[in-house]
Amino acid sequence: MDKPEAAGTRPICETAQPGDYWWCACGLSKSQPFCDGSHKGSGFKSLPVTIDAEKPVAWCTCKQTGTPPFCDGSHKKLTNS
Repeated sequence: MDKPEAAGTRPICETAQPGDYWWCACGLSKSQPFCDGSHKGSGFKSLPVTIDAEKPVAWCTCKQTGTPPFCDGSHKKLTNS
């Protein structure tokens, strides 16, 4: 797998609580936007993310962002957006 699968065409917006997260970079996880281990054997790795304080976030689901794990609007370039 050369490119990640788009898991969605919109970000998942939420208030993230402080803690450690593992963002799905391959797009195969059934627990988007977080890793469930589905990347094994794909050449992709999850991206560790530490949130230090409660804050609003927009997790990328299209996997095309230039600012992983957060949405930068790249999904607007995909068809069906």
